[in-house]
Amino acid sequence: MKVYKFGGASVRSAEGVRNIVSIVSEVEDELFIVISAMGKTTNAMEEVLAHFMKGDDDAALGKLREVEEYHAGIVGELFDNADNGRKAIGSDLEELKQVIIDNVGDDYDRWYDRLVSYGEILSTRIVSAYFTERGIDHAWLDMRKLLVTDSNFRAANVRMDDSQKRIGAAVAGSGKRICIGQGFIGTNPHGNPTTLGREGSDYTAAVVGNLLNAGSVTIWKDVPGILNADPRVFSNTVHIPELTYLDAVDMALSGAQVIHPKTIKPLENKNIPLYVRPFGSPNEAGSVIRGSISKAIDVPVYIQRKNQALLLLSPLDFSFVIKENLSVAFTVMNKHRLMVSMIQTSATTLSVCVGNDRYLPQAIDELSNYFRVEATEQLEILTIRGPGAATDTVHLQGREVLIAQHSPGLSQYLMRE
Repeated sequence: MKVYKFGGASVRSAEGVRNIVSIVSEVEDELFIVISAMGKTTNAMEEVLAHFMKGDDDAALGKLREVEEYHAGIVGELFDNADNGRKAIGSDLEELKQVIIDNVGDDYDRWYDRLVSYGEILSTRIVSAYFTERGIDHAWLDMRKLLVTDSNFRAANVRMDDSQKRIGAAVAGSGKRICIGQGFIGTNPHGNPTTLGREGSDYTAAVVGNLLNAGSVTIWKDVPGILNADPRVFSNTVHIPELTYLDAVDMALSGAQVIHPKTIKPLENKNIPLYVRPFGSPNEAGSVIRGSISKAIDVPVYIQRKNQALLLLSPLDFSFVIKENLSVAFTVMNKHRLMVSMIQTSATTLSVCVGNDRYLPQAIDELSNYFRVEATEQLEILTIRGPGAATDTVHLQGREVLIAQHSPGLSQYLMRE
């Protein structure tokens, strides 16, 4: 059993879907394919949700028509008989429209998972219909019924035992060598759709690989593998052919966009290698992440994390930042789902860098009950890992550095964007 994951960039066009068929046709093993929403559909569905939450059904349905037209364009170019593609997504689109018309938005997170999850349903319906047209025998599976999670909407945690029973039974019961399922989405025990967090399709692939005891998991991306920096930001990037699980976790938690942070644990638990390969050049080896490698990473790795905010907290009564105050601060931040990136303390202040999430204003309001809070937004973190990290300052020239932290082989700088 192999698990292949194709991201939004891989299925953003008819050409991309055809390329999936070309890649899959070369595989003789049992195969579970995880597919993301097409192109920027998730962003578009978030706009649909925003209108729905405001009670503006006309605007929500108008934006949904744009989503429908985008998929119809791919269908029209992809299928010999476009009616086959339109039929594949027609019932889901009608169902989604009815959900919008019949309901009123209240809990943002719950409705996010209910509405935005349709992006993956539409993409897999189209790919499945095209597989059928091309004579590729397979089964389409609905991960909203198979991947069981808790009810932490928008950042759900997978319940592995329950999921294994459902997915194992579905794959075995399909009788097919190839199965297609959606990334990013699942279900809570009550049958309500959940999502695993933005870019969560990588995590889905890793979980499926773990549950089905796959020999490998491959993530197909529009990059030649894992690089030491984002080529859109940094010049002269270097390809990294192999990494350890620990290397990958360190990079992901620092903000690298190649791998979702949760992806590694399910794979490391069963020593399943993770390949990152170029979708446009499928014969190239790409990069592999596994337990042991032949050569350690010997180049500096640059990771940029944008849209950060710095919170400067000081006690209301000018007391010291003692253990109890720290506990209160991090309890509030965890409650509001703030992702902490950097921490710095002094006797009377706590400086915390967090992602500038939609919940940041509520978190600041609650923190203000216990602290004086100063917030600075529009910041970014540059993390440098590996050889020469402490002395590499070329990317700091002309930048205002608010916080700098150094440890062996690691430097981090908080700067204005």
